[in-house]
Amino acid sequence: MPRYPHLFLDGPSRTKDFSSPQQGGGGVDLPRRERQAHAERLKNELVVSFEKDREKRVAAVSDRAGTYLSFASDPGFDLTTKSLEAAKLGIRLMNVQESRDAGTSITRATVYVPQNASAHFLKKLTQYEKQDSNRGPEPKPMNATLVESIAEIRLAVLERGFWTDAISLLPGDSPDWVEAWLSTADLGAIERFNFLCERLEIKQGEGRLTFPERTVLLICASRGQLAQLIEHSEHIAEFRAAREVASFFLSQSNREQADWVQHLLDRLSYQSPDDVAVLVLDHGVNRGHRLLEPLLAEIDRHAVLPSWGKNDHHGHGTLMAGTAAYGDLLQVLQDKHPVRVTHCLESAKILPPPPAYNSKQLWGHYTAQGISLATIQAPHRKRVICMAVTSSTNGDRGRPSSWSGKLDELASGCDDEIRRLIIVSAGNVADEEDWKRYPESNKTAEIHDPAQAWNVLTVGAFTAKTRLADETMSGWNAMAETGALSPYSSTSLTWDRYRWPLKPEVIFEGGNLAVHPESGAVTPHDDLELLSTSKTPQFAQFAAFGQTSAAAAQAAWMAAKIQAAYPTAWPETVRALIVHSAEWTEAQTRVFLTGNTKKAFGRLVRACGYGVPDLERALYCANNSLTLIAQETIQPFTKHLERSGYVTNQMHLYQLPWPTEDLLALGELPVQMRVTLSYFIEPSPGEVGWRDRYRYASHALRFDLNAPGESEDEFIKRVNAKERENPKVGPGTKAPGDHWTLGELRDVGSIHSDIWSGRAADLASSFRLIVHPAVGWWRERHHLGRWNKVTRYSLIVSIHLPGVETDIYTPVAFKIKAAIPIPIEVPVV
Repeated sequence: MPRYPHLFLDGPSRTKDFSSPQQGGGGVDLPRRERQAHAERLKNELVVSFEKDREKRVAAVSDRAGTYLSFASDPGFDLTTKSLEAAKLGIRLMNVQESRDAGTSITRATVYVPQNASAHFLKKLTQYEKQDSNRGPEPKPMNATLVESIAEIRLAVLERGFWTDAISLLPGDSPDWVEAWLSTADLGAIERFNFLCERLEIKQGEGRLTFPERTVLLICASRGQLAQLIEHSEHIAEFRAAREVASFFLSQSNREQADWVQHLLDRLSYQSPDDVAVLVLDHGVNRGHRLLEPLLAEIDRHAVLPSWGKNDHHGHGTLMAGTAAYGDLLQVLQDKHPVRVTHCLESAKILPPPPAYNSKQLWGHYTAQGISLATIQAPHRKRVICMAVTSSTNGDRGRPSSWSGKLDELASGCDDEIRRLIIVSAGNVADEEDWKRYPESNKTAEIHDPAQAWNVLTVGAFTAKTRLADETMSGWNAMAETGALSPYSSTSLTWDRYRWPLKPEVIFEGGNLAVHPESGAVTPHDDLELLSTSKTPQFAQFAAFGQTSAAAAQAAWMAAKIQAAYPTAWPETVRALIVHSAEWTEAQTRVFLTGNTKKAFGRLVRACGYGVPDLERALYCANNSLTLIAQETIQPFTKHLERSGYVTNQMHLYQLPWPTEDLLALGELPVQMRVTLSYFIEPSPGEVGWRDRYRYASHALRFDLNAPGESEDEFIKRVNAKERENPKVGPGTKAPGDHWTLGELRDVGSIHSDIWSGRAADLASSFRLIVHPAVGWWRERHHLGRWNKVTRYSLIVSIHLPGVETDIYTPVAFKIKAAIPIPIEVPVV
């Protein structure tokens, strides 16, 4: 069938002022209090805490001019954290943590109170005890929302006030590497902290990460030394544990393998490969391999520290490079068609060789340095960044880390205005006992740090490799069936589905395992893995390659192919096209789709992403399919002109150029439309609960579609409260029918993809789409001066009519006045 390029829209039909119809967050769940007794008890706890802290500071000869307090909720109730900070008085919310007690959640907040503001909370408690507020229909105690949410006030201590990782990771008497999160980006304060570490004989690691209102440093300290830092510094927000990282052809002689290499080299051609690059962040890459040398110039090899050297001391980086360059190398070697290379390679060594290797580092710093080196060397290139280096331990149920936060920051371009497509492996199920419990083990093996980053494309693994040709493996079987999730792939099924992103977004081939049906023994085998370039071509040209590392490298290859085909596509767009092209296999839905509900599909996505991407779908349309792309900018927030405060600002309305007559003619035919919205957020990764004004994301964007038969005016009023005569009164129209696969479950992270299913005739009238903002810290933390920032987004909308020969591409191309391209008949990969 002929293939056509995707159609790019000029922009939205209209931009309108916007106000969300959702008012507030549903209120705060508070316990009932006996007013006088509650106020008296909290005032006593507050006074006692201040006095204990004064005594401790005198004993420690501390010049810290303030007190760290810990506020806690009752089990199962909320804590009004947004009222615990008073920036003008210097009262700072340092961190917010949730813990479980007898199955219910307790929220604790650590707050720094300067000495000159020590009367602030005492005043709040006295007002609650003696004064009423006239706000609302009935009078109630002043400050009731804050005071009644507080169950206790204590002096904050290391274990329950500052350590935000698992308590088992807290150092004991022996020093260990720890991330120190400071509540400041002031260089003078950081220098004082460094001096304090020297005075306390605390070793400091290399690098520093800076986020809004947070600076992260690496220190090697014992439990006692961490407590001393709290006693002497007024900028301790939290401590976290430093992350550790883990890190037919093959049977032939090297001479025979070299012949296969030559056959491939004879079929290669190069088309502007210097314009697009895949940057491999790993152990380095050996460019002595004949398949890599034409694509990896010596000047494009880098190392964070020159003393490490640029060569691959491990082998993993060279394996990544081979797959990032050629995709499925086994298929390419066996194929006889010409191979057109449209991108080059770059390498940045971010992992030191032995004996300098230290598994606990500030990995976000090394990652940023590697990217910077490549960017400085070749600033003109469009770059796909690929990293299959993750923590050897699982993530923390989706909670951002300094490493994932840095990746989000680098992708967003918030510091240098360079947006970046970063592809990260999800991390592997690596334990043999876990393999034996496949696929149950995949459900509980969570995505590894830093792959929880919102802006990155996180890649898991599936497998189609089920053939064991090795005669010595007679009687063994492939563990996973064709098309199933790979036994190696981690998931986000244990994460809060309303708070953290859907990860992984996509899955690529990652290999399989062999299992013996009688003994139950499980083992990897070369027959069930991919093929890539060996780091020692003098001994072997190829080596087996698998797991989510191989999957991430294939995703990088695909991204580079898309970028080369669409040079003006943004990184947000390339990411969206990969996700948009993905589909689930029958094997994946049979195992992980437990029903036809949105919740069931949400669990499927958290296991298998949106499925397996397809390069053809990502690059082209057919006659009976249509893909529309918009790349736009929007200012999510603004300052209210009539009253103090900051509000949502704009929405974009698209009148999609649907082939209306063709869809109406198809009548009852079931059809599907897919929508993908991709953008990058600026992170705020400090542990402050990520609720209210302390959200992790700078902003959010959402999309809505008009219901069949819903007029433009009704649609706009339903979505936009600002268009109603009375914004506090409902719009009078209902939300669209239940056409979406995920619905609200899609509204997490910074890429939202969903499938609309219904009749062709209904889709004919559902051609209005709105993109609008949702709240984030750009608005809520407006004192940081980012409330008026502009952000970018990519919107992709597609229709596919399987089994129908109707040409819907040409009439839509005429509508948007796009040149009708000559169809592409024969691909050259």
